[in-house]
Amino acid sequence: MPPLDVPEGDPFGPHNLPYGVFSLGSDAGSDSGSGTDSGSGTGSGPADRRIGVRLGDHVLDAGAAATALGSPYAALLTRPTLNPLLAAGRTAWSDVRRALTAWVTVHRDTVAPFLYPLSSVTLHLPFEVADYVDFYSSEHHARNVGQIFRPDAEDSLTPNWKHLPIGYHGRSGTVVVSGTDVVRPSGQRKAPTDPAPVFGPSVRLDIEAEVGFVIGVPSPQGTSVPLTDFRDHVFGLCLLNDWSARDIQAWEYVPLGPFLGKSFATSVSAWITPLDALDEARVAPPERTHPLLPYLDDSADAMDEPGGYDLRISISVNGHTVSEPPFSSMYWTAAQQLAQMTVNGASLRTGDLYGSGTVSGPSPDQRGSLLELTWNGREPFELPDGKRSFLEDGDLVTLTAWAPGPNGVRVGLGEVSGRIVSGPIASGQVGSGPIVSG
Repeated sequence: MPPLDVPEGDPFGPHNLPYGVFSLGSDAGSDSGSGTDSGSGTGSGPADRRIGVRLGDHVLDAGAAATALGSPYAALLTRPTLNPLLAAGRTAWSDVRRALTAWVTVHRDTVAPFLYPLSSVTLHLPFEVADYVDFYSSEHHARNVGQIFRPDAEDSLTPNWKHLPIGYHGRSGTVVVSGTDVVRPSGQRKAPTDPAPVFGPSVRLDIEAEVGFVIGVPSPQGTSVPLTDFRDHVFGLCLLNDWSARDIQAWEYVPLGPFLGKSFATSVSAWITPLDALDEARVAPPERTHPLLPYLDDSADAMDEPGGYDLRISISVNGHTVSEPPFSSMYWTAAQQLAQMTVNGASLRTGDLYGSGTVSGPSPDQRGSLLELTWNGREPFELPDGKRSFLEDGDLVTLTAWAPGPNGVRVGLGEVSGRIVSGPIASGQVGSGPIVSG
């Protein structure tokens, strides 16, 4: 079948067209196993990188196609990163998307030479990450965590949870593209019964299945972004895995929150799905049970469109599905998170990334972290090679997702995967303990 003739119903057909950055060369391929979301591509420099658009199991060199067709947006598409396109704004995003759709459906003969099989390219981090913020916006996840760690509390949610989207600022420099190995972090940990902390590799290494939102248009410091301006600033979304060392996190987080237990790695998909590809997936968020302050009020009469997204996520460990969290159950929406992030006057920058927080649903098979799936290690799950409470060296975690699209077709989101590998221990440190899953 010619590359432009994608099979009917392909989730990466002309209705989707997510953006990425790729290069040609012998370092193509990855541990993800699919050839579609490859590793960090350290074998090529920025000058070799090109903006690509995914079509089925191929990638279109968007810059070469734009140049051949005399597009006024060729200058944005012949760059080694998506950042200039992100900064161009909503009108340019819509124009470029319309042009790409025409190129792969009408101008097929012209663009056909610029298509490459995904298995022949290396995919890179598609944009330069500016700041990174992560939220805590699934009520099911928050209640599960509250019940695990505060079983005697009258309410499993903290008093502020229903009033504002809770978040923290993470480390943008350790955001990596899908397929990049994740080195097991080391740090201090102390169990409640231990007399003193010890140093060593995390023995409670976890995942967090999330959705990341990518900022295009910046905002000035001292201003805030209202809910209704969400689509003027956010270019698109991707799957995100916020790896978490639960034992390091538990010892360090009081009173300032996550630090080394989170900052060692955050994996994102190599493909950014534009918001315009997800219009059919918009849904109303769960019913609000507490009155919201005006800047967070997303009631029907305050919004032009519903704030939620119907994304169906699957989590697999070593190729075996362990959970399927529904993003439509998220209490706080991406627009509310953006409003909260800027309400104090904090500025946005092109390339800012913010994570939804762990996505969990109401049933046990919809939990978005191993912490919940195993109830803090007390209820291990079965894999063909044995039980797991937390991740072991060599484990490969993959997140995939799809959303409803036009005329019943699915919109695929690029997968995000990472394999756990052992890391070096600081010299002179003792008490590291074995790497086990409990």
